[in-house]
Amino acid sequence: MKAVIWHNPRCSKSRETLAILEAAPGIEVEVVDYLKTPPSRARIAEMYRKAGMTAAEGLRKAEDGAKLLKGASEDAILDAMAADPILIERPLVETPKGVRLGRPPEKVREIL
Repeated sequence: MKAVIWHNPRCSKSRETLAILEAAPGIEVEVVDYLKTPPSRARIAEMYRKAGMTAAEGLRKAEDGAKLLKGASEDAILDAMAADPILIERPLVETPKGVRLGRPPEKVREIL
């Protein structure tokens, strides 16, 4: 099975999630550094739909830019994430079984 992790190597939760994926038997891992290769707005929206999350739930609230989005529409949040991918909470993992936000990292086991 293939797993795609939208990864930030500087993030401890992202590194922990990647380690879980790499240790899982039968998993082919594709690592995408989403700050260097950001997903499109449509891709972000699709991942949140598959995860059963809203864009607001996937917003990295600790970032300064996120504070400006308090109370913003889903469309505005998705637009902001596409323009500045640091606003995307990490890591997101996608497999044929779905998408999960690796917070906590063990959540990804649900889709392996």
